[in-house]
Amino acid sequence: QVQLVESGGGLVQAGGSLRLSCAASGRTFSSYAMGWFRQAPGKEREFVATISGSGGNTYYADSVKGRFTISRDNAKNTMYLQMNSLKYEDTAVYYCTTRDTNWPGTRAFQYNYWGPGTQVTVSS
Repeated sequence: QVQLVESGGGLVQAGGSLRLSCAASGRTFSSYAMGWFRQAPGKEREFVATISGSGGNTYYADSVKGRFTISRDNAKNTMYLQMNSLKYEDTAVYYCTTRDTNWPGTRAFQYNYWGPGTQVTVSS
């Protein structure tokens, strides 16, 4: 059974940085694309970043491009999201997700498994 667990969320001032981690288990990690989505109160879940199984292909939402970096360590079955220059509007619950294919996806319905989420709060 595929399990995803996020960590690294917290409270940070605007302009600061956080690194989220997602530990995966239950299948061969490197064979499948993964992604990060986020959901703010009263809003729909939105795409943040995605990465292919090998890590060679990445895509970002325009709102985070140049500030966030997605990466993965297949030897550790872990994916990361380095978030720099954080803004108040980045405040949300961040979810780790994976899909049943190697190719990255930018839509939530393309993903099959989700973690419980980790809260990121950016104070202005």
